[in-house]
Amino acid sequence: MDDEPFPEWLRPPHRGFTIDDLCHLTELPSHTELIDGGLVFRARQSVHHALATSLLADGLKRSCPPHLRVRRETLVALGPGQAPEPDVLVIRAEAVRGLDTDRYAARDAVLVVETVAPDSAIRDRERKPQLYARAGIPHFWLVEEGVRHRPVVHVHLLDPTTGRYALTGVHEDRLTLTVPYGIDIDLTAIDRM
Repeated sequence: MDDEPFPEWLRPPHRGFTIDDLCHLTELPSHTELIDGGLVFRARQSVHHALATSLLADGLKRSCPPHLRVRRETLVALGPGQAPEPDVLVIRAEAVRGLDTDRYAARDAVLVVETVAPDSAIRDRERKPQLYARAGIPHFWLVEEGVRHRPVVHVHLLDPTTGRYALTGVHEDRLTLTVPYGIDIDLTAIDRM
């Protein structure tokens, strides 16, 4: 049994952790997220998760218009106790202030992409979409592992009437869209990565 004391910096304040706490706690492991005021530590990525995320990020970059930028694994500040780190993020270009940026505001996010991982499946499928929708992010993609380990992309659009995401399509083999901009990604390319 490990007798080391519980690290003091892991004890949440009474109010819960805030995004400022998250960004100033230097002892935290990389890719720590803030969900509902609690710190969430991510497990190692599977090869599928890493490849699917790279495939989508690269595909989004290829056709990204000048007024937008594509980022990977960067925090999105949704509120005082909410700062998830989507796998891929498309933001407005004017939000880019420098290379030392540690987070973007929800108002600058156009699209968030979550690749489902076994350790975070419920968060990726349920909680994060609720938070992104509540913050008004217009586009959300959920990426699942499909047949032959190829990514299956579930594309959602924020319904302004309900404030929830509506599924607009499920894409296997090829992802071709006109919103948020012209996108054409060969999902079978994961076989050649």
